[in-house]
Amino acid sequence: MFRRRAFTPAIILLAALSLLASPAAAADKLSVLLEWFVNPDHAPLVVAREKGFFSAAGLDVDLIPPADPAAPPRLVAARQADVAIGYQPNLYLSHDEGLPLVRFGTLVETPLNTVTVLADGPIKSLKDLKGKKVGFSVAGFEDAMLGAMLKSEGLKAGDVELINVNFALSASLIANQVDATVGGYRNFELTQMAQEGHKGTAFFPEEHGVPVYDELIFLTHPDLAKDDRLKRFIGAVEKGAIYLTNHPDESWSLFIKAYPDLDNALNRQAWTDTLPRFAKRPAALDRSRYERLGVFMHEAGLIKSVPKVDDLAVELQ
Repeated sequence: MFRRRAFTPAIILLAALSLLASPAAAADKLSVLLEWFVNPDHAPLVVAREKGFFSAAGLDVDLIPPADPAAPPRLVAARQADVAIGYQPNLYLSHDEGLPLVRFGTLVETPLNTVTVLADGPIKSLKDLKGKKVGFSVAGFEDAMLGAMLKSEGLKAGDVELINVNFALSASLIANQVDATVGGYRNFELTQMAQEGHKGTAFFPEEHGVPVYDELIFLTHPDLAKDDRLKRFIGAVEKGAIYLTNHPDESWSLFIKAYPDLDNALNRQAWTDTLPRFAKRPAALDRSRYERLGVFMHEAGLIKSVPKVDDLAVELQ
């Protein structure tokens, strides 16, 4: 016979005092190094934090802008931080150098990179770049990307003159110091140029011979790949991306409340332009995409051999 247990007032009081005396479980800390200063590219992370999705997952996530944009992957490889945001192409370069890094999630799942020209200028197609000057900021993948894009139109890399303009891509194009730039983002530079009265036209690498790749990914040390914090982190980022998709205006309000200095026309337009590019399933791994880019980078001479996908990326279960 089932017997109900009787609770006396004294027992109830003792139980209540016990609950009051028990400290709340502390959230697990997780350090996330950004690839650049905070901007709309990081919207799912900011929304996840401001909506309490990280807290609900038992996480205390610290979003850290880097002093040196090249440092985050190396710091994570050295176990000085838990997570870094990086670029899929750069992951192959890091792996080729022997850095212990793996991708465990995706933030922006399409390329943002472009070849950009002035809309009212003489360049109407990539073929028109023959004999012209192309400004760049970072050598390596962008060179290979430009070479593939030119090849798709019957040109060679040697048909253009590359000019290092540091990070003054838009300024050098507007000033006619170069005829085109490679490396400008379609969700920022095009808007910035238009707001300054110089409309641009972009050519997209994925439409001109370059395999589609993830622009921004989450990286960690292989030893942390099975850390339960990462699974909870990606789950919260997914909630942030879905909320952002369903409630873009409310999410923008959360973003500028957290970072009021970013409340301007450029970032507002970037917010809208980046919205469809966020991964809605950030943990999902497109293995064929990683295989294709590895082959591309090897054929471009950027890496010594095509790496196995399992050596580069994991899909959290």
